[in-house]
Amino acid sequence: MASPSSHPVELRKRAVRMVVEVRGDHPNESAALKAVAQKLGIGSAETLRNWVKRDEIDFGRRPGTTTEESVQIKAMKKGIAELKRANDISNTTAKRSAELSPS
Repeated sequence: MASPSSHPVELRKRAVRMVVEVRGDHPNESAALKAVAQKLGIGSAETLRNWVKRDEIDFGRRPGTTTEESVQIKAMKKGIAELKRANDISNTTAKRSAELSPS
């Protein structure tokens, strides 16, 4: 997953709204993205394209993994890793106990 944006959330939301509003005023989406990025001082139209794509996914207008689902997946992966470590410790302890106990 990408690192957190250095741009404030409100700027990102505003930029996405602006792209949606001005799409019809430009020959294509790239031109709209470039115009809004320049107007708001966003370094790259590609950054803005990613924000628009993320917004479309989060609101179900485009297929993909939503931000909320990504957070849940990350938490589940962390939980699984913790369970694996606990299981490994338990297995190692049981093995050592078996090796040390007299037969």
